[in-house]
This record gives sequence, C-alpha cells and structure tokens, in this order.
Amino acid sequence: MPAVAYKERPRERSQHVPRPQPKPQPRLKTFHARLIVTRAEEWWVEAHSAEEAEALLASGQGHHAALGERLHVELEEMLDDAD
Repeated sequence: MPAVAYKERPRERSQHVPRPQPKPQPRLKTFHARLIVTRAEEWWVEAHSAEEAEALLASGQGHHAALGERLHVELEEMLDDAD
C-alpha cells in the first residue's frame, strides 16, 4: 500500500474582528456591621455534684471545650465608614 503524505492546507487569512469587550463591573464596596450571634458552646467544670457544676458554670467558671454551631444570627447595626 503506498504511503499517503498528509498535506496541510494553508489557512485562509481572515480579517481580525475585535471581540466586544465586556462592560467593566463596578467595584465592590466593603460594608461593616455589628452582629449578635448565639452559639451552642461546650464547656466543662470540675465539681462534686451536678448542682455545684451548674452554679459554677452560671457564675462564669469553667473551661471552654468547643465552639459549637451558630444557632441564631441577627444584624444589630450597619457601621457607616467614611470613604
């Protein structure tokens, strides 16, 4: 079987048509806000009874164990920054 050589056709020259440029997007602004976040956190405390542990935790004693998940987020206010 004879070998067939592949011959590339010359490319046709077309006039360059510029693509339409996308409209520039407006710059994003940074907004600051104050949020009230309620979380379910895990704490631990050493005590002799559940009642003592409850009293210690209620008074702010104890150790933070895990952050937990957010239960509620509420926007308190938008902070107005002067540009």
